[in-house]
Amino acid sequence: MNFPQDLKYAKSHEWLRVDSNAAYVGISDYAQSELGDIVFVDITAGIGEELTKGSVFGTIEAVKTVSDLYMPIDGKIIEVNQTIIDTPETINKDPYGEGWLIKIEPAGEPSADMMDSATYQSTTGH
Repeated sequence: MNFPQDLKYAKSHEWLRVDSNAAYVGISDYAQSELGDIVFVDITAGIGEELTKGSVFGTIEAVKTVSDLYMPIDGKIIEVNQTIIDTPETINKDPYGEGWLIKIEPAGEPSADMMDSATYQSTTGH
């Protein structure tokens, strides 16, 4: 199981990677392994939409379950990863690289309740 140290993690298993003016959001390696084979991703929030932390921005569907996707921080969606729409199994293969979900313009810094790698890993039991 992979828990990159340069990311922040939400209790709902989304990760956040902040680059200069933008941030990427995806689901963790732990989350994709718990879901199993991902067959469909539906990003319901549109480009330019401003969402608050905890807002649902879409759903992810595996063979046996559907889960909501939550914004880890306040921000505006500036890009949706078309790769995961066309080939959702990319998330199973590369959740921290090609399997990112959305790119956002953050409205602030990650909050204190986002976890570092070691803390998040301890919550998963791995």
